[in-house]
Amino acid sequence: QVQLVESGGGLVQPGGSLRLSCAASGSSVSDNTISWYRQAPGKEREFVTIITNSGSTNYADSVKGRFTISRNNAKNTVYLQMNSLKPEDTAVYYCNIYVVRSRANYWGQGTRVTVSS
Repeated sequence: QVQLVESGGGLVQPGGSLRLSCAASGSSVSDNTISWYRQAPGKEREFVTIITNSGSTNYADSVKGRFTISRNNAKNTVYLQMNSLKPEDTAVYYCNIYVVRSRANYWGQGTRVTVSS
């Protein structure tokens, strides 16, 4: 069974940084596509970034240049480094894995990020 566990969220001041982690079990992050999404209060869930099994990455325009996605294959974990955080980055951040072999999507439980002074 595929499971994702996010961690690293919290309260940070504007301009600060956080690193989120998404630890996977039951499937390999290096063989599949991992995405981060976020959902702000009262808004729909939106795409943030993606890393494919080949290592290609893509970012939403709103986070380009500030956020970086990476993975540690040995730890089977994907990271989201978030710098220069803004109040509008406040949201619950979710990790998603698309398992190529089964064509199935799995979500983590989310981790809350609050950017406020």
